[in-house]
Amino acid sequence: MSRSAPIQNEYMPDYVSPPGETLKETLDALGMAQAELAKRTGRAKKTINEIIMGKAPITPKVALELEKVLGGPAGFWNSLESHYRESLARREEQNHLQEHLEWLKAIPVRAMVKPGWIQPFRDKIQQLQELLKFFGISSPDQWENLAESYVGQVVFRKSEAFQSNPAALIAWLRRGQIEAKHIPCAPYDSRKFRAALQSIRLLVSEDPKVFEPEMVRLCAASGVAVVFVPELPKTHVSAATRWLTPNKALIQLSLRYKTDDHLWFSFFHEAGHLVLHGKKDVFLDGSQVGGDGTKEQEANRFAANLLISQVEFRAFVKAGRLTKEAIRRFASDIGIAPGVVVGRLQHDGILPRSHCNDLKRRFDWADQQQD
Repeated sequence: MSRSAPIQNEYMPDYVSPPGETLKETLDALGMAQAELAKRTGRAKKTINEIIMGKAPITPKVALELEKVLGGPAGFWNSLESHYRESLARREEQNHLQEHLEWLKAIPVRAMVKPGWIQPFRDKIQQLQELLKFFGISSPDQWENLAESYVGQVVFRKSEAFQSNPAALIAWLRRGQIEAKHIPCAPYDSRKFRAALQSIRLLVSEDPKVFEPEMVRLCAASGVAVVFVPELPKTHVSAATRWLTPNKALIQLSLRYKTDDHLWFSFFHEAGHLVLHGKKDVFLDGSQVGGDGTKEQEANRFAANLLISQVEFRAFVKAGRLTKEAIRRFASDIGIAPGVVVGRLQHDGILPRSHCNDLKRRFDWADQQQD
């Protein structure tokens, strides 16, 4: 996707006239004094004057009184008052946001614009407002609360070799939540989800155009939304799992590693968390912050055994024939992609990381989603 051109600044008038000015013009046109209007409405002259000066609002009751005395509909006066108060609030908000422009520097705006997550604006205030809409918060004052809801209670599993950008990580998680809203899901059913995983296991050797829509469909039917969200720079996250509601879970895949062994292990690892662990935990695959090592090991075993059973794997390794041809033949026998076998052998330290990588499938569609 090409980078969008910055959007021109939206015109925001510096001054919006209070409804009282229109009321004064109406009285002048009718040749009616403020004192006369006060008598006809039963209001104090001071109140009428304060309305005209913009110090007091035109309430719905006053609008009804003006309708009877001046002949115009009450809705006209209510609309004027509402527009005026909204304009005042927007001006106050602009002044408040002006004090938070430094917050923009912490957010990866350009990286979020590139895939179309947000629109670009030349005006910093408007860019800040666009970000607030994306994150679903009313002000940068709520940013820390949002960050804590995504990260503070998260069980992380990240590589020690990388340092994540928290703002980029939160933006990535938020995008997954947004995309998951558009996936209708049946109420979560553990039995159906386990059955769906067995069906998805049969798709491991298929092309992305085949397995991606099918795994999304199968998981949605059992209460799990699956979304593919390319990572932002410095997030270093492969996948995430969390519960959006008590009956809807989310598995978010970043396509960080574009080979089949990493993708499928990440997916089934996250699925393992849903099957084995509670609904309060959030799991990030790739994070530096330490989490519950026991649960991570359990999810690892779940993914490894679902992809390749421990009995079959041990028998293959014991045979001692780890040539490319033997790996291809073993993969074919158990209905799995050769790259997944290579990844398992490398992960367990049986095969060097530099060996047989040409058996892994690279998913070019991952690059296309990030262009």
